[in-house]
Amino acid sequence: MNDRTAPATLNPLLDFSDLPLFDAITPTLVAPAIDALLETTSTALETVTAPDFPAQWSQISLTLDVPAERLSRAWGAVSHLNSVADTPELRAAYNEVLPKVTEFWTRLGADERLYAKYKAMDPTSLTPEQTQAHKNAVRGFVLGGADLQGEAKTRFAWLQERQAELGQKFSENALDATDAFALYVPTEDMAGVPEDVKQTTAAAALADEKTGHKLTLKMPCYLPVMQFAHSSALRETLYRAYATRASDQAAGDAVKFDNAAIMGELLALRHEEAQLLGYRHFADVSLVPKMAETPEQVIAFLRNLGQKARPHAVKDVADLRAFASSELGLSDPQAWDWPYIGEKLKEARYAFSEHEVKAYFTAPKVLAGLFQIVETLFEVAIRPDTAPVWNPGVEFYRIERSTPEGMQLVGQFYLDPAARIGKRGGAWMDDVRARWLRPDTGALQTPVAHLVCNFAEGVEVDGIKKPPLLTHDDVITLFHEFGHGLHHMLTQVNERDVSGISGVEWDAVELPSQFMENFCWDWDVLKHMTAHVDTGEPLPRALFDKMLAAKNYQSGLQTLRQVEFSLFDMLLHSQTEPVTSGEAILALQQQVRDEVAVLQPPAYSRSPHTFSHIFAGGYSAGYYSYKWAEVLSADAYAAFEEAAQANGHSTLDVATGRRYRQTILEAGGSRPAMESFKAFRGREPSIEALLRHQGMA
Repeated sequence: MNDRTAPATLNPLLDFSDLPLFDAITPTLVAPAIDALLETTSTALETVTAPDFPAQWSQISLTLDVPAERLSRAWGAVSHLNSVADTPELRAAYNEVLPKVTEFWTRLGADERLYAKYKAMDPTSLTPEQTQAHKNAVRGFVLGGADLQGEAKTRFAWLQERQAELGQKFSENALDATDAFALYVPTEDMAGVPEDVKQTTAAAALADEKTGHKLTLKMPCYLPVMQFAHSSALRETLYRAYATRASDQAAGDAVKFDNAAIMGELLALRHEEAQLLGYRHFADVSLVPKMAETPEQVIAFLRNLGQKARPHAVKDVADLRAFASSELGLSDPQAWDWPYIGEKLKEARYAFSEHEVKAYFTAPKVLAGLFQIVETLFEVAIRPDTAPVWNPGVEFYRIERSTPEGMQLVGQFYLDPAARIGKRGGAWMDDVRARWLRPDTGALQTPVAHLVCNFAEGVEVDGIKKPPLLTHDDVITLFHEFGHGLHHMLTQVNERDVSGISGVEWDAVELPSQFMENFCWDWDVLKHMTAHVDTGEPLPRALFDKMLAAKNYQSGLQTLRQVEFSLFDMLLHSQTEPVTSGEAILALQQQVRDEVAVLQPPAYSRSPHTFSHIFAGGYSAGYYSYKWAEVLSADAYAAFEEAAQANGHSTLDVATGRRYRQTILEAGGSRPAMESFKAFRGREPSIEALLRHQGMA
């Protein structure tokens, strides 16, 4: 398919002939391209909303959805670069255009003329996929303010723009506060820290023309220091810097990144948005397109889970305290001691360390193992492919399926695994483009995804470049994001708005990602993706058995931590009077901790200030989705365990994989998630599998 337009030769953001030209996009090109696309799409909106334009799905799709999809693809490329290759110039270009883009989508979603066209469509003329997309669209218009009039409509549009600005600023502050911190320490302070981390931090200090080791708050550095450094003073320094990021408690001029006012304003604006739409509070609005029905239902689910986990968490802490006192001489452990005590107790109880395990998980071997699982279960082939990229460390792949006519392209993905300056932390999947039977060309557009992680890079030892080593947690993260990618890429739905992850309820969208994590604990599967970095030997069964025994180590504590975050988020957004001051936000967090937590952090801790999921990432009044979807994913995986028991072989059961692919992955958002789940399992989900998997049955 080639639909290059004349300016495309000048501006890569206007070239939609194939994949984004990431290597050619520069900050100066952003505004002209987005402005041109906004103008084209605005004109299309005027065309389809004219009184004589037919209220037909195909006509609106051809005239409006085509330019709108191009706009979202181009803006998606800019947003992606802003997340993974942030520079002052790109940030300025992004922020210059962000209000215009937000204004357009808000205007489109609230256009009563377009809303009227959708309401006037003949439902009998729609395919089942279009029917679901149409239902979502009408609901979207209502939530987008299309029923509002006059001043209320103008105010609603302003609220959307301001919230987008604030979310972006929150994200920037969190990134800048993380990047701003650097601590240079002598080698003797690094006692206990794994060798590969020492090598990386020494190389980083050298690059800054300093001696010793450069420590940062990026996870590949921060976490191992907290887990392994013998120096409590060093751990305290790092912990304090990490726990006070983007807050009034930060040291020196880093206080300028304080997110408190942004959080308060965002909560006030969300509450006002809910009131304008006729809801009690923002939590009600957030749940309209989700599986869960009311905030009260979610709160009850979380409290129930919290009560089931609490006895296990209390025992976890008692074990840690006893061990710290008897073995480590720590009679009064502090917040910065817990990761260290936890790691030492794990080593003592299960006689292994994360560092020992990491040596067996070289990135290339893990990736090959992951691909093998996907190819076996879902009957596809994954091959290296080429595409323009934004960084030399980025890889690109294609997924193909064998058909009677030969190998057929299913989807493609970029893999960006390494942490670096200018790349925001965490891991995520994002879509580059969706599967779509294009109304303009009649051609099938295949889906493309971004899979982004923040793993440590490989290090050079004695002139030999070693492959990157992944912790077992890193392996789980990679599988998680790949699960999202499969949901996006394996879809067989041809209607863009409900293909892949589009249109899937937000609290069900984590099902395929968390489902994939289970294979990281399956010996028959896992053994094939390990090879010791020095000897090439696979992971010994004895070491795996220790890992498995340790799998649910502190699962009570970890569950309570997720319940705490989720409950805080839901209560924060379900107040009939909005919480708008930093003090009130912290007071509510403390109230939740008093109810749920068994460990209290120091008074200076400011975790909400970097809680990007709910202040900048679309999970506001939705963070519970992770636990909700864990129930679904554990129950889905139980079908593979049942097949393995029945057939006496591994969980890589092709027949069950095919059923899962067809009922859940391929169906995408074309029907309610509960219908897809019931089509796979033959019944509604049960919490039992989750409790069993986490050792809390």
